[in-house]
Amino acid sequence: MNQAIDNNEKIDRRRFIKRLTKAGISVAAAGALGYAFYDKEGPSGTLEKAIVSLPDFSVPEAGARMAIVKGADRKDTITKAFAAMGGIETFIKKGDHVLLKVNAAFATPPILSATADPGLIARCIELCYSAGAEHVRVTDNPINDPAACFKLTGIAEAVESAGGELALPKNDYFKNTSVNGGTLITNWPLLFEPFSGVTKLIGIAPVKDHQRSGASMSMKNWYGLLGGQRNIFHQDIHNTIKELAMMVKPTLVILDGTTTMMTNGPTGGSLNDLKDTNTMIVSTDQVAADAFGCTLLGRTVNDLPFISKAMEAGVGTVDYQSLDPVYI
Repeated sequence: MNQAIDNNEKIDRRRFIKRLTKAGISVAAAGALGYAFYDKEGPSGTLEKAIVSLPDFSVPEAGARMAIVKGADRKDTITKAFAAMGGIETFIKKGDHVLLKVNAAFATPPILSATADPGLIARCIELCYSAGAEHVRVTDNPINDPAACFKLTGIAEAVESAGGELALPKNDYFKNTSVNGGTLITNWPLLFEPFSGVTKLIGIAPVKDHQRSGASMSMKNWYGLLGGQRNIFHQDIHNTIKELAMMVKPTLVILDGTTTMMTNGPTGGSLNDLKDTNTMIVSTDQVAADAFGCTLLGRTVNDLPFISKAMEAGVGTVDYQSLDPVYI
């Protein structure tokens, strides 16, 4: 009897995904033509020539910290993780303007775990406001049409319900950047305008398999800040991720391993690609977060060269145990 119920639930979930996917195709098609033109804007054209760089959003006085919380309820695990890190007030202060850089790359329903979970994003917005933040903004430069991605993923609704601001990318939001010490990301368009007035930065990404880099986690999440024909960076993806990590110095990263995409990443498309790993990771060190995150995929640091490359560039440490992580 229980097996029959389980089978029915699986069938219902598949039907649900098919309905959402069909709806997503119609929404995405509406904006696809305009976005294709937009995404092909290179580092020249209407973009300004002045080189900009991102400030350091870290909180040095907080030190290196990490929390690893087990559980299936994201609202519960992220709340416990911040408490274990000394409270969100350790990082977010009264009057702060916070930017959440989420992964909203694809116009897919949240159940497929190809993008950041909307409930997790909403909870993070609420926690930032509870710590006294004056304003919380959410952004990404998705691969598919931005409006469709934020709508189909449920992120747009989550941001609005939690009182945040959604910053969709526009042509004039990009300014050219060059990574100090980098050789790949030079004079390249960066989604810069959403950082205006921002004092703290939090990255939120799911743990996923990736056909090019082997995994998409905290450091790969910054790829969504690039404009132009950024697919060129896939030709040297591991060094690109290293330079992305050099480019961005966040306050915190949140790596969501509640449901991990084990295969066919980064888009997935089937529940068979997913595994319930029930883990929430929060850290001040994006390299350490990814070093632990890869274990949820059954991989090691040696399987993912970008992690060691980022450490060698001075971004963080692969020895996450040296942070004395709090396990809950």
